[in-house]
Amino acid sequence: MKWCHVPVAGHPLLGVADASGSIELLRLLPSEDTWTLQPCSRLALEKQCLALSLDWSTGKAGRASDQPLKIISSDSKGQLHLLKILEAGPGLQAVVTWRAHQFEAWVAAFNYWQTEPLPRRAHPGLLLGSCRAPAHHPPTPCRHSMGVCSIQSSPHRENVLATGSYDEHVLLWDTRSLRQPLADVPVQGGVWRLKWHPFQRDLLLAACMHGGFKIINYQMAAEGEQEAISLSCPLPNSLVYGIDWSWLYFCHLPQTQPSFPGSDPEARTADQDPTLKVADPSPAPSSECLADSDGVGGTTPQNRSKLEAPLQPSAEDKKDGRLPTTGIKICDCDQDLEAADFDISLLATCSFYNRVLHLWKSRCTTAGVDAEQM
Repeated sequence: MKWCHVPVAGHPLLGVADASGSIELLRLLPSEDTWTLQPCSRLALEKQCLALSLDWSTGKAGRASDQPLKIISSDSKGQLHLLKILEAGPGLQAVVTWRAHQFEAWVAAFNYWQTEPLPRRAHPGLLLGSCRAPAHHPPTPCRHSMGVCSIQSSPHRENVLATGSYDEHVLLWDTRSLRQPLADVPVQGGVWRLKWHPFQRDLLLAACMHGGFKIINYQMAAEGEQEAISLSCPLPNSLVYGIDWSWLYFCHLPQTQPSFPGSDPEARTADQDPTLKVADPSPAPSSECLADSDGVGGTTPQNRSKLEAPLQPSAEDKKDGRLPTTGIKICDCDQDLEAADFDISLLATCSFYNRVLHLWKSRCTTAGVDAEQM
């Protein structure tokens, strides 16, 4: 499943690739005091196949008004499907389908700077060319030795591409020269998902199956640094398949809060903003993250440094589901960008076997990246 990064016909739109071999669109609509996902279009790709991936052509912010909205999808028969979105409906229209691989085509993705698909083949890991004339673009050899599961074009740097494989390596590429990767980062686990940070242009999040999750620093990897992995977080007894960054960001609050007649200033502040709860600062913990109730989890930042003034949830906060902060608040409006602290991020991981979804808070420091489990 992937959200379109721009509204379509005035509503957020979710694309779903499913095991029946179809692509479905669902729009998010307000419904009384909640939200509802309403199916609005469905297109069968091929008979007796699984739809294995999809990607929108809007992976980076904004698009030209005359640029058509597209989806690229791959299936278990090794085919790629280019679809056009009819925005008035919205609806789906097939544009072109072609055979890209003799085995499963695990993933296909757009070059967000050119909106031409850059599909990956499963085994032996070959990169295909533009979808405009697929028959005239032979595969280009690359260094992956096993099936390629993830591919992500950077929304921050044109021509930068990241790929992940069952061979337990993340490769970084310059799309202008695909004969040799910019960097090869071993991650000790099959790479099922890759996600670039929405604001921090150097950070790449990787779901590494039995290897937990990693945060890779692109700049350090491209410069050949040995410690290109800024954070390594093993999750024992699990397979990490899903990871993503939150697009919310944190804003610093004023040093002094105004007083309200007849009320406690701290209590009033908490009432005014449901995302904010004033709490006493907690002492910095060690570099190991908190474990969940099953004892699963634990992160070992490679720099072994301590976390800076962590934002620890109290028992009351955990009960009501709020994410408290000390001196900062969660923001989602452009007007707060000037006060935004992009060094603090939320990320989520989900894992197989133990069936756990983890929420983490990460903080970038001069020494690297730290994370703690919320």
